[in-house]
Amino acid sequence: MGAVRKGWLGQMGFNKGGGNINWFPGHMAAATRAIRQRLKLSDLVIEVRDARIPLSSANEDLQPMLSGKRRVIALNKQDLANRNLMHGWISYFNSRKQECLPINAHSRSSVQKLLDLVEFKLKEVMTREPTLLVMVLGVPNVGKSALINSIHQIALSRFPVQEKMKKARVGPLPGVTQDIAGFKIAHRPSVYLLDTPGVLVPSIPDIETGLKLALAGSVKDSVVGEERIAQYLLAVLNTRGTPLHWKHLVSRETEDLHLELDKKPESNIKYLQNKSKKPINKSDVYRVQDMVSEVQRTLYITHSEFNGSLEDENDLETLIDHQFEALQKALKIPHKASEARIMVSKKFLTLFRTGKLGSFILDDVPDASDSVS
Repeated sequence: MGAVRKGWLGQMGFNKGGGNINWFPGHMAAATRAIRQRLKLSDLVIEVRDARIPLSSANEDLQPMLSGKRRVIALNKQDLANRNLMHGWISYFNSRKQECLPINAHSRSSVQKLLDLVEFKLKEVMTREPTLLVMVLGVPNVGKSALINSIHQIALSRFPVQEKMKKARVGPLPGVTQDIAGFKIAHRPSVYLLDTPGVLVPSIPDIETGLKLALAGSVKDSVVGEERIAQYLLAVLNTRGTPLHWKHLVSRETEDLHLELDKKPESNIKYLQNKSKKPINKSDVYRVQDMVSEVQRTLYITHSEFNGSLEDENDLETLIDHQFEALQKALKIPHKASEARIMVSKKFLTLFRTGKLGSFILDDVPDASDSVS
């Protein structure tokens, strides 16, 4: 899979006139000030980043302070990232003497590994301090609150007699946590965990970094625009040749799903349950997988039939426009819908963000020229 030329996609036509990406609500300004104050008192920081964008999901304004702290970089959502490339990122951070651990915040065993690493890094200070403070921070929607809740469950199993701990709110949209709350997770010494709001820099001058954050859900869609985000995703997929990998997958996925559902229907439909927890029948599962396969098939066909140059901005934008039209048919969106492209964008982004289109790392594999504070 080819690498995307750095900075090039951020300069494409759909970004012209877009300017810097700014999303800095009032609570973020106040939270950033509070985080800076509490960082001075913290014994260790768990900096949560999105495993799909290990560099872009770092808050650059906080890096100077973080570089002087005990820190663990938790690359969350590893299940949505390309594991073959994750080893390169681990080596990258380790070479800069930054502890890095890919995790899944919803996996108890994964979170336990993170806690073991935190305990190891705090081992020395534990012998002389009766109370320790661990801060969890990161940009919006990287999974901080989900991580906090998983740590709560582990702490409660260890220390059932301690006071009942309030759970952190979790949501699919950025900006759910808007204040700083502390939770006690251990005794002797007492260890408190601080869950902080997701905060961005006031302005993101690098357009491509902003688009990556928007694609991963760290910036509200309305700030950038769903169509613009979907155009960027298609540009990334096309320049990396990703659709070509779906040639043999699309015909096999539906068959495999039907066979698996016939064996274990109960366990396979859980992920498609609606908010009321009512199970969805098999036909609904088939339709979702059929839609995924049709999207992958559509992108493969349009990409393979493309005769232009993927390195030419005008040619690539022509391909993307054609793919929007093809995806409209694949997703069965009415042809005369006044906002067809928006509807296509929303559905396409949902498939990407839930991992149904596969695993990706949007930041390029690091090389010697890359640097992180």
